[in-house]
Amino acid sequence: MSVLSAALILQRLRGESAAWTVLRSENVSVAVAVLDAHLGGESRRIEAAELIEKVDQDLGILRDHGFDLPRTAAAYCAEWRSSGILVMRPAEGNRSETFELSPDAYTAIRFLSDLAEPRQTVTESRFATITDRLAVLASQTDPDASRRLATLKSERNRIDLEIARVESGEVAVLDAASALERARDILNLAESLPADFARVRAEIERINRQLRERILDTDDAQSHVLDEIFRGVDLLSESDAGRSFAGFYSLILDAETSALFDESVDSVLQRDFAQALSPTQRRFLRRLLRTLQTQSAEVHEVMTAFARGLRRFVQSQEYQQDRVIKRLLREALAEAVPTAHRLRTYDPIGYELELSSVPMRSVGGATLHNPADLETVADVMVAGEEVVDFELLRRLARATEIDMVELTRNINAAIAESGSPTIGEVLDAFPATQGVASVVGLLVLAEKHGVREPDRETLRWESGNAISRRATIEIHRFTKKV
Repeated sequence: MSVLSAALILQRLRGESAAWTVLRSENVSVAVAVLDAHLGGESRRIEAAELIEKVDQDLGILRDHGFDLPRTAAAYCAEWRSSGILVMRPAEGNRSETFELSPDAYTAIRFLSDLAEPRQTVTESRFATITDRLAVLASQTDPDASRRLATLKSERNRIDLEIARVESGEVAVLDAASALERARDILNLAESLPADFARVRAEIERINRQLRERILDTDDAQSHVLDEIFRGVDLLSESDAGRSFAGFYSLILDAETSALFDESVDSVLQRDFAQALSPTQRRFLRRLLRTLQTQSAEVHEVMTAFARGLRRFVQSQEYQQDRVIKRLLREALAEAVPTAHRLRTYDPIGYELELSSVPMRSVGGATLHNPADLETVADVMVAGEEVVDFELLRRLARATEIDMVELTRNINAAIAESGSPTIGEVLDAFPATQGVASVVGLLVLAEKHGVREPDRETLRWESGNAISRRATIEIHRFTKKV
């Protein structure tokens, strides 16, 4: 790449890359520290309200230690979102939103973390990894069968020799320093995976948006994209990002691979050299497989949802309506551009636009709540003391509640007189002083303390207006005192 090409690319990234925005922002130390603490660890996605609350707590601590942070937590989160550091998406299952780091934010945080904690980049294990991968690549891409066979035989001889040494008791164990170095290289490689997932998801979203734009831009009903979708081809899965992710996803879900991964992690963490790793590193390594499976499942669900949405968008002919809307918008813009040079936005044009049913008002016209409007200005009246009329209180209570005490007394008196009276017999002996309320009360008590019989009886009572009433119900008999 020439100097000119490199300079042009970097100049474009300077205005487009959110990673560059993070690095040159005024409060870069605060942004990286806060976002890495809440979104760079095990929690990769947090509800917007929860993140704002946590950021607000962090801002209070930072202000107490001399950081100049005049804005609110919500304002900083909005700024980070508009600059491309945070990505807001709708939450699943409710109407809230979630925040997560963008791929560029991962890049910036990783870069600054390397500055804060420099890693030993020139290590024996890293060179050995490069050498092994080069050897495998050279062997698997060699079309010469004789050389391929010679490589395989050499590898088999090396393995046979190693087996013979182990069988004879010669077990060469990696020293603690080299083992710790390789473990940290593995962690360094694994820590970049969340950023890779974010980039894959962003790439899938870009491809989905690009496919929809191609569908709307073309006027040919038999275009390549439409033809492929009508034939049932999943264009997202067939893209480079989709194929790459599909290979990883099938591998991470393989039961044998997952079991081997877990066994290897357990074995490594039981070694003596693993005690030199920090608790955070050991916890990260132990939960790595579950984290990878969760994040890959999320990306797979996004791909599936986009593929179904794209297929539904085409097969339901929705794209035809969007084409019409896009064409009309282009025509309106084409008419508006030359008109803008002759007319100002507030010039009368002689056309009246009918307003919608929803009134539109400015926020500045809203009336603020004034607590003084509810203030009591009249003097408080002091009520005089009066003698309580208990008979009046009893009548008020009977007017609103069923007198269960009276009904219980009537039932027990009827039992004492006849042995096992029915509700009708209780009413014959003791009239319903509360009208239908007394009947309802007797039914409630009978359900709890009486016995129901298959025959029927007719109840008779008088309402509060001295009108005779009657009702036919199943017989309820009281056999013991209530």
